[in-house]
Amino acid sequence: MELIVDLHTHSHYSRATSRDSTLEGLYKWGKIKGISIIGTGDFTHPSWYLELQEKLEPAEPGLFRLKEKYALEVDASLPQSIQGQAIRFILTVEISNIYSKYGKVRKLHNLIVAPTLEVVSAVGERLSHIGNLKADGRPILGLDSKELLKICLETDPNILFIPAHIWTPYFALFGSNSGFDSIQEAFEELSLEIKAIETGLSSDPFMNWRLDQLQKVAIISNSDAHSPSKLGREATVIDSKLDYFDIVQGIKTNDQRVVGTIEFFPQEGKYHYDGHRDHHVRFSPQETKQHQGICPVCHKPVTVGVDHRVDDLANHPTDYKPPNDKLVEYIIPLVEIIAEVKGTGVSSKPVLGLYEKVYSILGNEFNILRRLSIDAIKKAGFDDLSFAIDKMRKGQVVIEPGYDGVYGTIKIFQDKEERKKLSGQMSLL
Repeated sequence: MELIVDLHTHSHYSRATSRDSTLEGLYKWGKIKGISIIGTGDFTHPSWYLELQEKLEPAEPGLFRLKEKYALEVDASLPQSIQGQAIRFILTVEISNIYSKYGKVRKLHNLIVAPTLEVVSAVGERLSHIGNLKADGRPILGLDSKELLKICLETDPNILFIPAHIWTPYFALFGSNSGFDSIQEAFEELSLEIKAIETGLSSDPFMNWRLDQLQKVAIISNSDAHSPSKLGREATVIDSKLDYFDIVQGIKTNDQRVVGTIEFFPQEGKYHYDGHRDHHVRFSPQETKQHQGICPVCHKPVTVGVDHRVDDLANHPTDYKPPNDKLVEYIIPLVEIIAEVKGTGVSSKPVLGLYEKVYSILGNEFNILRRLSIDAIKKAGFDDLSFAIDKMRKGQVVIEPGYDGVYGTIKIFQDKEERKKLSGQMSLL
């Protein structure tokens, strides 16, 4: 069965997260988005662990469901159109590893996926002797990433260990400011135990496939959501049984069970291009080289982004596709499309009201963005929206890449005039 999986999330115990990042919040937005399996995030935090014990119960092997008394309360607030979406939770945590190796400070984030609360408890017990797990849902540990992997393997070989958002300049395996040039360099004799990597918002599978070393691992995508409404910004499509061990084995072997990924347009990620945000300098990799990596305003080095870093390490050109390539689908979140159609902000009452109306009538967001026919969207009375979604599916978008912590923008319409023209045409029809 096709499962949409989002493994990388955070609870309200992580810094800079929404207070709505509860199990109930994740459950609610999982239904709205149409996600099958959601990572709990933050399982090493003692208070969150207690909430997991209190509110979750075992479902299929290695998977959990929200207990009925909590689920019914959330379901009562949701429209019938998305009531049938079954939600399962899977136990996950992101660890921030900061340490010195080969004469350089390394800052890597790693995602851990575990099959049982007992395994979670055992991992937490070992890590509690290394750092303060109470301070943050995403704990910071002065521990080599290789040693963290070793702890996971010793605790339970069924754990899935994934280097997170591997290209982010400051906190990632291949980060330009604090990472490594290869999996081998980072994990040494344990490098073959790295079976999967996470693309992050600023890269996509095509960029990762340019590296020979990444063609032997599964390439997955997740939202890294700091609020439940951001779930499914990116996700992985798995064709497997509803079973932790079948899902994880599919990822570890990168077999046909890994169908592909649902992606941000990578240019929307906030580290796609190079630049210096303080002086509004955004460079393509070629422009950075022309300026010798220096900001023309302050004459300090620019932040080298993901596109540049991939190009530095790549073995293949930008249009390369390996023999075992997977499905790649690009989406723009539905609320952002509606905001552009309406010509107002994503948090405005008209946009949020129309967003709720659309999924109340047409069903969950992923089905609307990926599967529902354009004709069906139009027949439901959403003419402008149907046109915009059709353009998104065809990749007919206007792109302004993100840089140095500034999100990029992906627009459906070239400008306001194009949007007004469309609106007029739709009104005549």
